[in-house]
Amino acid sequence: MSSPAESLLEHVRASRRVLLTGPEGPDGDSIGACLALQRLLAWAAPGVRVDVAGDPGARYGFLPGAEQMVPDPQVGHADGVVVMDGDRRRLPAPVAAAFDGARWTALVDHHRSTDPALYTVSVFDPGAESTCGMVYALAKAWGLPIDAELAALLYAGVIFDTGGFRYSNTRASTHLLAAELVGTGIDHAGLMLRVLVERRPAALRLLAHLLGSAELTEAGRVSFAVCPRALLDSLGAVDADLEGVVDHLQHVEGVELAVLVVERPGGKVKVSLRSRGRIDVASLARSLDEGGGGHAKAAGVVLTGGLDEVAVRLRAAAGGAVRNGS
Repeated sequence: MSSPAESLLEHVRASRRVLLTGPEGPDGDSIGACLALQRLLAWAAPGVRVDVAGDPGARYGFLPGAEQMVPDPQVGHADGVVVMDGDRRRLPAPVAAAFDGARWTALVDHHRSTDPALYTVSVFDPGAESTCGMVYALAKAWGLPIDAELAALLYAGVIFDTGGFRYSNTRASTHLLAAELVGTGIDHAGLMLRVLVERRPAALRLLAHLLGSAELTEAGRVSFAVCPRALLDSLGAVDADLEGVVDHLQHVEGVELAVLVVERPGGKVKVSLRSRGRIDVASLARSLDEGGGGHAKAAGVVLTGGLDEVAVRLRAAAGGAVRNGS
């Protein structure tokens, strides 16, 4: 019986066009994993067209291959769709249509809230620190080399999902992987700066506003911030500029749960959740909507409704979570 890695490669080689995609609003691990797998498949399945869906934005546009990413509305039909670092329930509408129309589907993910049974092929490891770490394992399974450009993509995802090796998902194997990637000659310091630290001026102003307006509730155990669409527009900011804001909310003495509530177009609200560990925010996200999920310490969900209405609901849910410890 074929392993998941072998089965994935067999499906790709039997196709004419394959689409790689992350969830809506992809982050560093998602984009890095998609671009890295695209590079691997160019070597392992020559002749198969492999596209990456999405917009890398200003933060990730410098990564190798990012300039060739296909905007979501332009993805079109594909024989196979591979969901990277996320769940089929979180796909943008045009990509979801391609997923539904594909002959086969696949998953490469490490979020324990994901159901691997919903795909033709599932490469699933909830014990992995990042999806990029899983793509590294695919390269090893397929006997493919790790060159500097591939290493840069993988390193970007590893440092994103481990917070620069600060989070508890960092293991001895993570440092060994990082050492191999750095050994290829990548500019690891530059990658760390651009992926985790550098911000656009509009993003800096947005961060200052959200931190200045954040609320501390439940005797300082909950940090809560709300971002209306009008605020983004007034500052010339975009959704990508919100990356990392919820982590700042979490890094406050005494805070156990951080909540960032962001208004999106079309009557949607995105909620980002972070926990110091006592509260399982993946479970909290799923309790808010079946499409929510992520990790025990970092999760999210998109809800339908007005910003004020959702914010009231979230304040109540956050308060209940810290009082009940779950």
